[in-house]
Amino acid sequence: NCLVAAMKLNIAYPATGCQKLLKIDDEKILSVFYDKRIGQEVPADRLGDEWKGYILKISGGNDLQGFCMMQGVLTNTRVRLLFKDGMPNYRLRRSGVRKRKSVRGCIVDSQLSVLDLVIMRKGDGEIPGLTDVTAPRRLGPKRVGKIRKLFNLSKEDDVRQYVVHRPLPEKDGKKARSKAPKIQRLVTPARIQRKRKVLALKKQRTEKNKVQAAEFAKLIAQRLREKRQALLSRRRSSNRTSTSSA
Repeated sequence: NCLVAAMKLNIAYPATGCQKLLKIDDEKILSVFYDKRIGQEVPADRLGDEWKGYILKISGGNDLQGFCMMQGVLTNTRVRLLFKDGMPNYRLRRSGVRKRKSVRGCIVDSQLSVLDLVIMRKGDGEIPGLTDVTAPRRLGPKRVGKIRKLFNLSKEDDVRQYVVHRPLPEKDGKKARSKAPKIQRLVTPARIQRKRKVLALKKQRTEKNKVQAAEFAKLIAQRLREKRQALLSRRRSSNRTSTSSA
């Protein structure tokens, strides 16, 4: 079959947070990606003059039927693999369940409908809608450590003042509202007090178990002693009866 279906190139630029979708049906342009694997870098000069100097990395893709590419499957065809918990492209629904699924190999060929690419090195020119604009992040970080890393904060700074608030659509005659995530792993006085209480209860349980173990050992020793004394008294009484009968 000499006809080649048009392939879409989904190109992302992490520095601006923007993406651009190119629809290409020219075999000469697409051939530079063929037989390359996920993770390999490819020069983007064939895409046009404005792409001169750009380096793209292959990050994934989907075939014409919608099956995604999987890293580590060294083929350009579709295969059926047995997936279990912890493997990519599989989400465990019930504990211990394994499932056989179809995935596309990590080698690029002409049967793909979408190829995902990431700009690793920017060239001299600007790409309209990709490198010349910046898309603001809709959601900010939620975890304390990631908020500190984003704003370069120290341990003494109050993280709650730096949470990214997402504005909500305004309603007629009402004040503008915004939404903010609940900060995770935030160390507050209540958290410290709760932790201190848990440790105190743990210490109390340990002491109580020690006391109960000592009392139990004492009781066992007393019962063994009583049992031994009863056995000795029975032996003595049996010896007396045997001597008296003789």
